[in-house]
Amino acid sequence: LHGIPIGLKDIYDTKGIRTTAHSRVLEKRVPKEDSAVTARFKKAGTVLLGKLSTHEFAIGGPSFDTPWPPARNPWDLELSPGGSSSGSGAAIAAGLVLGATGSDTGGSIRSPSTFCAVAGMKPTYGLVSRWGILPLAFTLDHAGPMAWTVEDCAILLQAMAGHDKKDAASAKVRIPDLRAALRKDLKGVRVGYIRHWHDGEYPVEPEMHQAAEGAVETMKRLGAEIKDVAMPKLTEFAPAGRVIILTEAFAVHAKTLQSRYNDYGERFRASVTPAALFSANDYVQAMRLRQQLIERTRAAMADIDVMVCAAAPGAPTKMVGFDKDAAYKRPSLTMPFNLTGLPVMTVCSGFTPAGLPLGIQVVGHPFGDATAMGVAHAYETATTWRAKRPSI
Repeated sequence: LHGIPIGLKDIYDTKGIRTTAHSRVLEKRVPKEDSAVTARFKKAGTVLLGKLSTHEFAIGGPSFDTPWPPARNPWDLELSPGGSSSGSGAAIAAGLVLGATGSDTGGSIRSPSTFCAVAGMKPTYGLVSRWGILPLAFTLDHAGPMAWTVEDCAILLQAMAGHDKKDAASAKVRIPDLRAALRKDLKGVRVGYIRHWHDGEYPVEPEMHQAAEGAVETMKRLGAEIKDVAMPKLTEFAPAGRVIILTEAFAVHAKTLQSRYNDYGERFRASVTPAALFSANDYVQAMRLRQQLIERTRAAMADIDVMVCAAAPGAPTKMVGFDKDAAYKRPSLTMPFNLTGLPVMTVCSGFTPAGLPLGIQVVGHPFGDATAMGVAHAYETATTWRAKRPSI
């Protein structure tokens, strides 16, 4: 990676450079050490161009009452780039950096990857150290790369991944040659299509549904064996995910919320403070449900190599008028894979007639990151989506 220009989401600590989580609470914070990932990228020879905007503390947004304005979508500046790794998605799509870092606690790599038409990898939980990354929810946080293509994500993840004793959740596993695992065809690959999530259960917009169907057909033409797979319902994942993420986030911020409540942005306060009403019983029951969902997901994947589904309900939405309660009104297509800790590669799956990006998720088995990336790369290189760039 010598000489490769990158950006870091503004929750990755950088020695001597402000790391603020885009919050007034940490507006003047200058870390004394690099995060594990920052240090790995320095060692690999990257050139840091700057810190990239994030929704405040990687939750809620876009916000207009934080010290810096929110990132906008290069495909249409009136639209959200997704979040919370919003600056990473926008910078890559605009061609400002070749690669960037994101974090994903409920979809924060995959949402901006979808809305900005870039590639984003949420690795298996524990594959990449979170040491020196400002936490949101300890048992759900994942750190991963974002870039224009799957191959570039593989190169970045190769440098990021590895055991780190400073992160209690860091896994001691061998890191395969991720770039070598990329493939041109899908002969012999068994793909499970989670059709019921966005077909009958919670229908997505017609363009997103068509894009997901088209992606599966492309994989079939590449040699994959396609079958519908029955996962637990999104409405089972949703309550467990919301209770866990908000309880853990509140635990991180409770003391500061009590002393500096109004220094947080409105969106953050609206998202996190309701967790003050959750009980220990709520959290324990959510964790018990989570384990059941992990076991049922493992059973659903028993005879397949990867799963595929839509990455979002539809195309990017307007920046103004963002619904702060949206997460409670519709279950997330991305949260299930934070709860289960599975690796997910998100890639562009087309555009709406208005030219707005759409995306799919390719989900692997635990530490099957190379397989998920290999399938996504085969699909990506078989399409023409990478030839299109936003005109700013």
